[in-house]
Amino acid sequence: MPKELKVMMLTWEFPPRIIGGISPHVYHLSKSLAENGVKVYVVTCDFPGAPQHEMVDGVEVFRVDSYKNPSPDFASWVYLMNMNMQKEAAAFVKSLGGVDIFHAHDWLVANAGIGLKHVFRKPLLATMHSTEYGRRNGIHSDYEKMIHETEAWLTYEAWRVICCSNYMVSHVKWVFGLPEDKLVMIPNGVEVKEYEKHENTDLNQFRRRFALPEEKIVLFVGRLVYEKGIHVLVNAVPKVLEKVNAKFVIVGNGYMQQSLSEHVKSIGLSHKVLFTGFVDDATLRNLQKCADVSVVPSLFEPFGIVALEAMAAKSPVVVSDTGGLSEIVEHDVTGVKVYPGNPDSLAWGITRVLLDNDYTCRLRENAYKRVLERFNWKIISQQTKNVYETVLKEYSKTFWA
Repeated sequence: MPKELKVMMLTWEFPPRIIGGISPHVYHLSKSLAENGVKVYVVTCDFPGAPQHEMVDGVEVFRVDSYKNPSPDFASWVYLMNMNMQKEAAAFVKSLGGVDIFHAHDWLVANAGIGLKHVFRKPLLATMHSTEYGRRNGIHSDYEKMIHETEAWLTYEAWRVICCSNYMVSHVKWVFGLPEDKLVMIPNGVEVKEYEKHENTDLNQFRRRFALPEEKIVLFVGRLVYEKGIHVLVNAVPKVLEKVNAKFVIVGNGYMQQSLSEHVKSIGLSHKVLFTGFVDDATLRNLQKCADVSVVPSLFEPFGIVALEAMAAKSPVVVSDTGGLSEIVEHDVTGVKVYPGNPDSLAWGITRVLLDNDYTCRLRENAYKRVLERFNWKIISQQTKNVYETVLKEYSKTFWA
């Protein structure tokens, strides 16, 4: 066993570059691993204004050139970005005197991760945050097939595949035909301290930017895309308003935004639904603290980090009973579960939370406690470190070592 475990993580997004949930996941995981005595190097894409090389909370971050080549489409860009990432990461590994493990996050860095594994003959781990099959409910085009095949190749080449929920473990096992002993479930986490940072904000004053004092805030945070179920929430709006005076605050961007906002206008409810677009972290956290209910109506959800964040902010949650959300939320104990894709069921869940104060307080306290006990980065980083150590023990007995 090496004296100090050296791990190189590959990810296409890392703060300040935030596209989805991978960025905060890699940030918190790498930082907690560093606190836990692991030497972590993160190799990621460049971002305007971010330094090429820096220390971030004990983690050494290298940003590689990913923009210089004009690309006809996203797939070509990913391919070229991987070429650059592999080439530059290989140089970093040499200058660092080697690493023990490569850890790739999702298909977007598969080529680089697999290449580095073979160049240096070191174990590769992969965290599958999602799958193309799950996002699209099947594989329907050559483009989707390319992503699916890249994911399959990554899971094949990886020594272990980490998934953030039991649902994802069984989904990934089925989609890629993986053996049981190759898969590990380690949940995602949330940093509760982040919600205590802005304690000095006057939340009543802040709240007025989004809703009238007499309106309850129903909050949705996420990409405005089909699999996140945002259309289900919009269809539930009139049903909720029959019973409660509420304002629906929808945070995020996505291709469905225009059609949804036109639909809201056509039914005369523009004054009740606010599309904010992307908001900064401080605004988002304060919104989560102000929300009378946070809604996660996803149709496909590998994990559901937004639900966890809402629970950390002490906002009661209503979630689809699907995927990872089913495991995060215990119905009637830490939140309310509703049928996926069903606006009536969603409206029932939202009004239930908004109309029963005692019930809501109980959900809120239970959920907060659950986050502290189970979805804590300290525990998660220890579980990840254990996987690294197991893999290295197995590796030491092979001809590669």
